[in-house]
Amino acid sequence: MLIVVFFATSLTVRAQQPVPPKFPEGFNIQKGVNIGYWLSDASGRNGTALVDFFGEKDVIFLAQKGFDHLRIPIDEGELWNYKNDKYDDAFKNIHAAIGWCKANKLRVIIDLHTLKGHRLWSSDDEQDRFIAMWKELALELKKYPANLVAYELLSDPIADSAGEWNELLAKTIKAIREIDAKRVIVVSSNQSGSYSTISQLKLPEGDNHIILNFHYFEPIYFTHYRYKDSRQQDYGGPVHYPGATITAKELNEQPATIRNLLAGSTQDYNDDIIADQIATAARMAKKFKVPLICGEWGCTSLVPRKDRMRWYKDMKKALDKNAIPWTVWTYKGDFGIVQGDGSDDDKLLKLLTKD
Repeated sequence: MLIVVFFATSLTVRAQQPVPPKFPEGFNIQKGVNIGYWLSDASGRNGTALVDFFGEKDVIFLAQKGFDHLRIPIDEGELWNYKNDKYDDAFKNIHAAIGWCKANKLRVIIDLHTLKGHRLWSSDDEQDRFIAMWKELALELKKYPANLVAYELLSDPIADSAGEWNELLAKTIKAIREIDAKRVIVVSSNQSGSYSTISQLKLPEGDNHIILNFHYFEPIYFTHYRYKDSRQQDYGGPVHYPGATITAKELNEQPATIRNLLAGSTQDYNDDIIADQIATAARMAKKFKVPLICGEWGCTSLVPRKDRMRWYKDMKKALDKNAIPWTVWTYKGDFGIVQGDGSDDDKLLKLLTKD
């Protein structure tokens, strides 16, 4: 008589962690910081003021804190004059920053952030100028290895249609590829790189040196509270996170001129909603079969401190859950990850850099 005995074994099943993306040319990044307001929207800052705002000591500081890359926004008006001649000092600053990053083992994304004109989508000449700028930048920077420096074509494309941006995108990438075949190029979708417009993006076929980028500042009435030039800059009432950014009662207490600027501000936001929207971006990147980064996300320090920290915590949790590398907005300024007086914001830095 054959007796078969089965022994039950106890198995511990661990939750499968998302696999970090593989980036082209070894341009591997995870945690980064935007250096806004230095070579972009510098508010007339130059000379000593420019050096004091950002320099080698800042790169060393950020590397020591655990960041592995910097995104350096640059403005057309900060790099070229009205005759389209280069400002030599501005280009020297770019080269200096890349050198500091190389010495401290940080990678660099050079982001064309703001253009001088606002006629990009209605003028063939402006589009030709855009392509010419990138050809100049590619020739200037091609000496750097592809695992050190990447190019981001335009931070906030806002074309009348996705098709217009896709067409200009294809022409610009083609022009860069004739100069620099293996450079990593970071691409955002139309409407300022919103997670909701990624599906409308068209990427060049056969180009495996592309990184997809999106920005996330939801809910906008919270993250941009009282921020200059924002739609809601004149609203000075309370804001909240999580929950409704502005309650119906608080909104109704405002004059009609303010209420009209705050449509949608009573919508609830919480960690589940943020997680769902971030996951949407992750799904689209998988469909495109390209790596994904969140190149801009952040919240102004003008909101209540406790709510701000909760928002950062929920954002980082959602990004980590989807293994999405990121570059927080920004080092200094209203959205700064350091205090207004330049001192460390230890709690925020710890939240951002912990694994």
